[in-house]
Amino acid sequence: MIHFAPVRAFSRAAIIGAFAAAALPALAQTPDWAPAEALAAAKAEGTVTVYSSVNEQEGLPLWKEFEDATGIKVNYIRGNDSALTSKILIEARSGQQSWDALVTTNVTRMPAQLRAKIEPPQAAALDAKFRDPQGTWFAVYANYNAPAYNTNAVKMEKPPRDLEEFLTHKEWIGHVGIDALEFPWIRAIIMHYGEEKGSRLLKQFFEEFKPSPVDGHLALARAVSAGEYWVTPSNYVNLVNNVRSTGGPTDYWGADTIPVILGQIAVNAKAPHPKAAWLAANFLLSKQGQTAVARQGRLPVRADTPPVPADAITKLGNGKVMPLDFTPEDEKLWQKRYQDFLRGH
Repeated sequence: MIHFAPVRAFSRAAIIGAFAAAALPALAQTPDWAPAEALAAAKAEGTVTVYSSVNEQEGLPLWKEFEDATGIKVNYIRGNDSALTSKILIEARSGQQSWDALVTTNVTRMPAQLRAKIEPPQAAALDAKFRDPQGTWFAVYANYNAPAYNTNAVKMEKPPRDLEEFLTHKEWIGHVGIDALEFPWIRAIIMHYGEEKGSRLLKQFFEEFKPSPVDGHLALARAVSAGEYWVTPSNYVNLVNNVRSTGGPTDYWGADTIPVILGQIAVNAKAPHPKAAWLAANFLLSKQGQTAVARQGRLPVRADTPPVPADAITKLGNGKVMPLDFTPEDEKLWQKRYQDFLRGH
């Protein structure tokens, strides 16, 4: 005979409360960017390999958040833009497929056939200028460019709004630094003024101010803060803010021309772990992912995600935002033009 223990009576409120409490951890573990079916398929693959030009100090905490939410291991391979592109092209020619997702600023310089066409739902929150209509890349952060200066060396009462006004500040001659590969800036200037006037103003700038090339935007931000240079006509806003947040005497201002270089994510068309790569892309595009991007010092691309600091983008004013993209041929052309200006050709 089966004996049943007496059942303790519970109030309806207590039962509902118990079920709600039990459900809370499960709900917390199911973010909106990880639908149950997609998460299960990605977890079955177990891992995802991400190639990225984002430094480890920023990238590893970002992807740790993804690992914690999904249980999927991230193999993070860091390199500069050109090194990663070269590695991917070599792998493609040899038939090897090591990478699942790529996060860098030169995604579009890779052959389109290497990039999968995907439709992550979180991409719906992006402005059209921050996504490929064909679905082969999506912006995950934006490098806004603006003039920057040392606040001890320069007392900026009325910042110059364009290159013409910049050229009137003869006291800056001999105290200007510029990134050694700042070809996007000269392209933006020529797009703004037109070929003839833009080229003439750039020629005057390089001949009169003789800017010193600096290897890398972060090194430039630090050099301006240290007073090695008083001013630069263009640098990444987020890097200026990062240096300033540590007490560096530096700041930036908004100009009429605001070049933007997008950090993008693409998924390998022959990814070893396609489901996990899709989920990784959806994570970066989500509000949670974009908040994590902002927390690591990058400027997010979702309008519903505030940057850090909150005025990082609005401080630029009403200048024309110009997202710039380069094919491999474009890059070679503009790099040569930039070097010609630097050398006085």
